[in-house]
Amino acid sequence: MDILIESTRNFEQDLERLSNEEKAITVKKINDCASLFPTQKVDVYRKLRRLSLLSGLNGYESSLYTLKVSQKLRVILAVDEDPIFGQVIFTLFRVVEHDDIDTVYRGIAESPYQDILHHDREPAQIS
Repeated sequence: MDILIESTRNFEQDLERLSNEEKAITVKKINDCASLFPTQKVDVYRKLRRLSLLSGLNGYESSLYTLKVSQKLRVILAVDEDPIFGQVIFTLFRVVEHDDIDTVYRGIAESPYQDILHHDREPAQIS
């Protein structure tokens, strides 16, 4: 099983704002999860806290999680298992302080689901 770690520009910017010690701890926690995943998947999921989706998403389940880095820092990430290609993709969205997680999460969670959240809009006409 291949493990891919992808990061967003926001994640990279958040990481740059951290102290060297906080950066090192954050990178280590992420790498630890990724390296354990092929043999200890259940334990990795136990370390992650699933973030609940916004209402109105018709039964979709979130693949967004938080990973506790320290008492004050959390990483918001997605874990997507792709059995067809035999890989797991960790997508790193943000590194945030614990107190800011709800606000930042809302922005991340809403973006991929805009069409579902706004299902009351008129459908596009195709000619």
